[in-house]
Amino acid sequence: MRSILDRIIAFLLIIIVMTGCSKSFLDRPPLSQISADNFYQNASDLRLATAALYAGTPWADWNYNCYLPVGEVLSGNMAVGYWGDAVQLNTFTVTGMNGIMIANWKSMYKIIAHCNVTINAILQKAPNTISDKDKNAAIAEARFIRGFAYYNLAVLWGAVPVIEDNSKLIVSPLVNRIKTEDVYKFAINDLTFAAGHLPANDAAGRVTTWSAKGMLAKVYLTAAGLNQQGTRNQPFLDSAAKYAGNVCKNSGLALAGNYADLFKTQFNDNPESLFALQWAPGGGWLEGNMLQVYSPGGTEISANGSAGWFAIAPTVDMYKLYATRDSVRRKATFMINGDYYPELNAAGGGFKFTGACGLKKHVIGTNKDNNAPTMTLTSSTEHNALLRLSDVYLLYAEAILGNNGSTSDADALLYFNKVRTRAGMLPAPKIDADSVLIERRIELAGEGQYWIDLVRLSYYNPAKAINKLKGEARVTFTLPGGVLTPADPYGVITPPTIQSFTFPIPSSEVTANPKLLEPPVSYY
Repeated sequence: MRSILDRIIAFLLIIIVMTGCSKSFLDRPPLSQISADNFYQNASDLRLATAALYAGTPWADWNYNCYLPVGEVLSGNMAVGYWGDAVQLNTFTVTGMNGIMIANWKSMYKIIAHCNVTINAILQKAPNTISDKDKNAAIAEARFIRGFAYYNLAVLWGAVPVIEDNSKLIVSPLVNRIKTEDVYKFAINDLTFAAGHLPANDAAGRVTTWSAKGMLAKVYLTAAGLNQQGTRNQPFLDSAAKYAGNVCKNSGLALAGNYADLFKTQFNDNPESLFALQWAPGGGWLEGNMLQVYSPGGTEISANGSAGWFAIAPTVDMYKLYATRDSVRRKATFMINGDYYPELNAAGGGFKFTGACGLKKHVIGTNKDNNAPTMTLTSSTEHNALLRLSDVYLLYAEAILGNNGSTSDADALLYFNKVRTRAGMLPAPKIDADSVLIERRIELAGEGQYWIDLVRLSYYNPAKAINKLKGEARVTFTLPGGVLTPADPYGVITPPTIQSFTFPIPSSEVTANPKLLEPPVSYY
């Protein structure tokens, strides 16, 4: 299998089109056009160039292969059988040949390459007639997405190569890994630039300064535990609180009134969505949002009469977390036998789920349900959010909690309880590390976040993180007569260790670049 470096070099030499279907929230130009000397004539051209960064094949591959399998199956929120690579995630037996993790690595570096080409093209080819403000805003979009990608690589692999100029790989294709702390620093630098140059609002579903500040809070909070023993780096916690608090208090944004509405296409790019992929209907395989393939329903709630084929479902462990009062979030995230959804197959009277359990979040229904005649099973029109305001609210509460055993801090409780009360839950009188982790797990279930939270915990309290995984019931279930009955496991679950939180570099990458086996080096 060709390594990602080989792919990027070929990609740069022949300048293939990376952006997929041209039907989108803006007409995305091919990369060859973005790289052309005559492309950048005005600020509108810059907007057109950066539009291509929000979707396309690299994101489609990651969204399909990695978003739920890594964030949800690996973490123990969900399980799926009949897919050997996903079973490896469920059983902690991931190898360097795992197709899901290969897709994750490959997609992130393709996204990074696209950002690099865009940034360098703007710097080198945009004329002086375009204002510095417009140039920096466009570069800031690319640097936000590049920072997001490097953050995800660091969470999963720790030390990884950092590439700013892909053209240099043509001459020197063998690169070292960079120390984990420097990868996080690189992401922080990108996001800091983005926070300083992105606008406060954007009606086109693009990232804003609040998006960048929310991501900065997440990166600082994660990096705060790196190489620590029991306590987290206080200056990093303070930075996380500063950026998250800025979003909470100064953005003018507020949580949507109805949790379930966040995942319906008529509410795409709602104010709570701080960073969302911008998908369009139509297109071929791995060109659009393929999350509806995980639908547990039949053709009556799928696009163009094509039923989902992956029976991904909540685990016993996930299901038990939902209190009786928490029916709003549970029903919006997972289907349980007997649940009724009037918005699915609305023209046919709605949909009653008759299976045992399955995914609801990202299952948006038929073409008619979404007023999208060209939508297919593999091109959902949902703009799935990768960063939401409620995520930042909970990051803020966690940053304030910091190294304390518990806190009743007014700000921490205010924003923590905004998330809870929106879901119909009673406000908490105080919070601790466990209550924050559980609240994040429930609020963000089905959105690929819980594994990131566990990695963050593993940095400074590895024993607790390992025990969290050991204590999980990582199997699905049925509810005959209302009795929770665990299903058979999809494989033998290997006891997790601290090594379970860092993945082997894809074997094909190591073969192509033996330097990846060398100790990581400093970047700064």
